[in-house]
Formats: sequence, structure tokens, C-alpha cells
Amino acid sequence: MKISTKGLYAVRLMLFLAGHVEDGLIPLKRVSEATLLSKKYLEQITPSLSVAGLIKSVRGASGGYKLARPAEEITFLDIIVATEGAIAPASCLETEEIDCNFPKLCSELPVWIGLKDVIEEYLSGVTLQGVLEQQRANAAELMGL
Repeated sequence: MKISTKGLYAVRLMLFLAGHVEDGLIPLKRVSEATLLSKKYLEQITPSLSVAGLIKSVRGASGGYKLARPAEEITFLDIIVATEGAIAPASCLETEEIDCNFPKLCSELPVWIGLKDVIEEYLSGVTLQGVLEQQRANAAELMGL
């Protein structure tokens, strides 16, 4: 499984929003400038995050984006699934029902299911808040605080 640029950039966008909650609505132009991500590309990512209920948007001169839920409630799994779709190390696991012509004869199926479960468990334990806290701790350590 490889996370695409869309998923990686969605994570970066969400971390930026999580780190600037106190600023209220944040225009994509500001996100683009601060994260060095193309505004046009961010415009392609935000709809899927909005549909997933991860961000809220307001149009207009004083509009922008903000998290729809607290940062401690938004996991990396939420973000990746919203932008990439199902976590599936094998195509037969892309839907809820296993899409296999020979599930009883497929000796490798348990391996792919196990890998999927491990990835989902790990990503569901990583929150935006947790990453921000680790980032702040690393910055404080670098500064000798």
C-alpha cells in the first residue's frame, strides 16, 4: 500500500488547521503559503475532507477552512480513508465483502487481512493532536527547553 500525494497533502493540510484552531477560519491561500502546497491542489483535496466531516468551510471574503471536530478526535485513518478510500493491501479487500473467487482456497488471504488490520489499528491510534504534541516536544528539545 502506498499513500498518494493527495493523502500526504491532506495530512499536512489537516495538521496545519489543527495547529491554528485559535485562528478560526483559515483561507487556503494562507495554508498554501505556510505549507508550500499548491492552492489549486488543496482545492482538489478539501471536498473529500469536507464530505467526510473532517473540515468545515465558509465561502466569501472572510471565509476559509477549519476542523469540523477537535484535533484529538481526528485520526490519520480518518484522513487517509477520506482521501484515498479503503485501506487495502490487496484489491480483494477494497470492499466490505471480500471480493475473491476462491476465498477458501486463498492461503494468502489471512496475511492481507492481518496487514490491513494492523495498518488500520495503527493509523486509528494516531491523532492530529498527538502529532502536534510530539512536534512541539521535538521543537522544545531542539531549542534546549
